[in-house]
Amino acid sequence: MAMRVPLVAGNWKLNKTATEAYKLVADLMPGLRNIQGVEKLLCPPFTALMAVSRLIKDTDIRLGAQNMYWEEKGAYTGEISPSMLAEFCQYIILGHSERRAYFGETNEQVNRKVRAALAHHLTPVICVGETLEENEAGRAAGVVSRQVREALLGADLLAGSDPVVIAYEPVWAIGTGRAATADGVNTLIRNVIRPTIAGMFGDDLAQRVRVLYGGSVNSGNAKEFFAQPEIDGALVGGASLDARTFIGICEAAQG
Repeated sequence: MAMRVPLVAGNWKLNKTATEAYKLVADLMPGLRNIQGVEKLLCPPFTALMAVSRLIKDTDIRLGAQNMYWEEKGAYTGEISPSMLAEFCQYIILGHSERRAYFGETNEQVNRKVRAALAHHLTPVICVGETLEENEAGRAAGVVSRQVREALLGADLLAGSDPVVIAYEPVWAIGTGRAATADGVNTLIRNVIRPTIAGMFGDDLAQRVRVLYGGSVNSGNAKEFFAQPEIDGALVGGASLDARTFIGICEAAQG
């Protein structure tokens, strides 16, 4: 099995002005710099990317954005292109359930964004996950497999050693305080997500791709998730807005 470096990503969503972001990162840095063997990723709003980028320069903290458009430039008022983000970021969150639910993003649109991100050397963190209704109907495996497959169609993954990250976030667990079970997440990754990737790109790449869990992750339950062999870290929402809590999650990922 490939050795996968744990990744803990903080998705700040629609929170923090540039000034507030600067303060949060300043609070995070003393604790994060002592954590080894874990990749730390911060994903603030677009308006805070430059401020955070300056503050984390010359550290091992990575920077990501929360969304982007697939076109390079043009008459797309309000959109952000891959090249604009590549000046500051190494990662990009794509296909988050909130983008799908509130803004009507489809698997096809996520796929276009994934391919554009890869073309600009941004690592996509591709979010997948089923709703409560789909879960209770026994459709989780089918929904997640289709989201993974359609997000990666036509993507050139074999060229990079760590080309994408998958974040499994069951929609019913996001921001609800109701986390999935660690064993259940591990089973779905092992039986659904990795086989889907293997069917498209081969088992070697499927074993190299990091798969995160997201959905009501906190410093109290993180260690239980990270103890599972298929879970390679977390995509953290609300808990990433508190410096002590996010540092605690990153510490739990050290093993």
